[in-house]
Amino acid sequence: MKIKSIKAFAINNPIAAGTYEEAVERGEARRKPWTMNDEVANPMSRYPKYRRWRGSWLGNFPAVGVLVTADDGSWGFGTTGYGQPVISLINDHLAPLLLDENAMATGKLWDMMMRITSPYSSAGLASYAISGIDLALWDLKGKVLKMPVYELAGGPVRDEQVCYATGNDTDWHMELGFTGTKLACPYGAADGLQALDQNEEFVARARELIGPHVELMLDCWMAFDVEFAVRLAHRLQPYNLKWMEDCLIPEDQASHRALRARLPWQTISTGEHWYTPYAFFNAAQERLADIFQPDIHWVGGFTAAQKIAGIAEASGLEVILHAGMNTPYGQHFNIASTSSRWGEFFVGGAPGVPLEKTHGYPGMAVPRNGTVVVSEEPGFGHGFTLDALEKMTL
Repeated sequence: MKIKSIKAFAINNPIAAGTYEEAVERGEARRKPWTMNDEVANPMSRYPKYRRWRGSWLGNFPAVGVLVTADDGSWGFGTTGYGQPVISLINDHLAPLLLDENAMATGKLWDMMMRITSPYSSAGLASYAISGIDLALWDLKGKVLKMPVYELAGGPVRDEQVCYATGNDTDWHMELGFTGTKLACPYGAADGLQALDQNEEFVARARELIGPHVELMLDCWMAFDVEFAVRLAHRLQPYNLKWMEDCLIPEDQASHRALRARLPWQTISTGEHWYTPYAFFNAAQERLADIFQPDIHWVGGFTAAQKIAGIAEASGLEVILHAGMNTPYGQHFNIASTSSRWGEFFVGGAPGVPLEKTHGYPGMAVPRNGTVVVSEEPGFGHGFTLDALEKMTL
């Protein structure tokens, strides 16, 4: 079975569906979601103009859909991000070089894409492009073989996937039945000494709300330096954080080494903004983190995530995909991965809005009392038809 075409195009992001205003009209939203109100520490917090809202500097890039079609008419669909730059990398460079290749040879095709993009680095935007194609190829393979992708990956290692909620509407997370919740840290190194007090008060309130038997984590989203991370970690010891996440600029490996050395007792997670398995191999060698958190839509797709899981398991580390339970792609990886005991579900909808109304994947399951039973449909079970994809196209 040969690849007949690969086409990338801008789409409405299926990871989010509906608006707050629509939820209000339905009588579901109790208040605005934290994503509309809360300040979140970020790498640009040192610049007042861009400090409060990440959306003010992230750029207005649409999501990207990738449709791979085989010569017998079979097709698979994958998603990634960063709009036109990634669309161009796929349509103008990668796609023409993959035509007429064996559509089932996901390992070979992934290796080809890594080598094709090596002159301008397979990391960064090229990794997004590789991810979209790789996910579409795995979806096609599952449909052709009439099997869910997790079966192709070795089969499920658990009956259901336990997951935690990410976001600052902590009371809503508890109502939904999650047994773990991760906070988006509001203040970083750019906010000075008072940020230590404010962050401690923020975490203390959450711990008081959830009690001692719910896991609590803190996402620091690249807003710290080593000194600030160390000082805050010591301040937060009484609140029993399961981990601190993404404290540092991802490329700064020297600071990751320093943070590990200065906080040997604190569980550290990172990797959301690392690209290709090579970054994780190097980190595993030096045990710079305890938990790897690649994004399956960014890091190189399902194939790359499998390689990272192998590195982690051989090193005694854990893999928790970034927002892995928010898409069927991540769900299939998690349920087949022995190193992924937990999954992350980002809760961006307003409190009161049912989780199934906060995403645009027709066939995807959502957490019930903090667990997900993954779809058994062939491929990734995303539920899209070709007509539906056409309607999503921008």
